[in-house]
Amino acid sequence: MTTQQVANRYYELIQKNLYEQIQNELYAPNAVSIEPENDSKLPLVVTGIDALRQKESLFFSQVEQMHSSYMSELVVSTFFFSMMTGMDVTMQGKPRKNKEQICVFEVRNGKIVKEQFFYDDFA
Repeated sequence: MTTQQVANRYYELIQKNLYEQIQNELYAPNAVSIEPENDSKLPLVVTGIDALRQKESLFFSQVEQMHSSYMSELVVSTFFFSMMTGMDVTMQGKPRKNKEQICVFEVRNGKIVKEQFFYDDFA
C-alpha cells in the first residue's frame, strides 16, 4: 500500500473507532509510538504492537466520559501523513476539557512504523 492508501484506510477506520483493526491491519509489528512530556500516566515511548495496545488501553482506562471527538482532513507526503484530532472529554478526577493534538505517522513498506503525537496535556 502507498502512504496515501494507508492514510485513507486509517482515516476510514478511525472515524469508526476501530483501533484494534487499525493496529492489526496498518501497523508494522515493531512500530514505535511517541508521546510528548505530559502529566498523564502514558509512557513516553513504546515499541511493538502489544505495547501500543497496552498504552491505548491505559489511556482509555483514564477516560471517565468521551462526549465527542473529531478530526481534520489528512495531510499526506511520500512517507508521512498527519491530521489534527480533538475530543471533548472528561478524564477521571479532572474537569471536562476540549483536547486537541497533531498526529504524525511514518509509513514504510505499506505499514505504519512510527506514530508521534503533539499536544499540551491529556491528564
